[in-house]
Amino acid sequence: MKHYIRAAGGAVLGLLAMACGDGGFTPDPGVRTEDAEAVDLENLRILVSGEARVFPEAAGAAAAPASLTGMALTVEEPLRVAVNDSAATFATGAVSEDGSFRITDVPVRDVHQGLAVGLVHDGLVRSTTLVYDTAFTGTRPRTDIIDAHAWALPTAFVDQLGAAVGAPRLQGHTGDPAATLASAGFVLGRVVDLNGQPVSGARVALDRAELADRVYYPSEDLASVNTTGTAGHGLFLFVHSGAGVSSFQLSVEGTDTYVPRNIDVGPGLGVVLTVYPGRYAP
Repeated sequence: MKHYIRAAGGAVLGLLAMACGDGGFTPDPGVRTEDAEAVDLENLRILVSGEARVFPEAAGAAAAPASLTGMALTVEEPLRVAVNDSAATFATGAVSEDGSFRITDVPVRDVHQGLAVGLVHDGLVRSTTLVYDTAFTGTRPRTDIIDAHAWALPTAFVDQLGAAVGAPRLQGHTGDPAATLASAGFVLGRVVDLNGQPVSGARVALDRAELADRVYYPSEDLASVNTTGTAGHGLFLFVHSGAGVSSFQLSVEGTDTYVPRNIDVGPGLGVVLTVYPGRYAP
């Protein structure tokens, strides 16, 4: 059996492999080695922990929950959720009184594109927040994921975004005059800088040109959208077709400091992510 060590601390830390011949450890570049413990990559199970909160711009929305305490959480792969794979969920848990969550023994051997934390509850749109993307490492998670954020999206807030997009655009993207943003499926993202501050004027690019007209940028007051670039809150929105699955990579125009991110979205699913420069979350 191969032996490896897992480092505690940091958001997502790299693999620490036992060096051959010298009896010591040779860590991957940038990896901290304190508090390391042995793990088995052939049957790897990790901890996913962090905090669940209402999406900041939605905190004042009508019917936004005052507390997420007790709400169910799922650790899942968005790609599998989008295709209704029965094996999409790797583990489950619940939000604690202080808003934190801690889900142990998450089996990640079969992760393909990424890992996310999903929230399902009355008054919320079905959403999943990306906490690990294989775009950064080319591999599945191999260490604990800590200090993650899972964002809850109140239905009233998503309806507000849908109204900003407008019924004609929603129908144009879905072919359904009764379509809502929630039923169509969507991606809600925020572009931030190295300090985690929102970036205004940013534009995102997709590696599939035929999907480019589905990207919108909500105005500062969320009352309208444009196709020019992000407002002061750094938000962007992708509207899905309401059928099948859209899979693509998303990057930020005009810079190579943002690693292209894997996106998978299907009907009835809201995918939430923060797009930051470099390989480590601010």
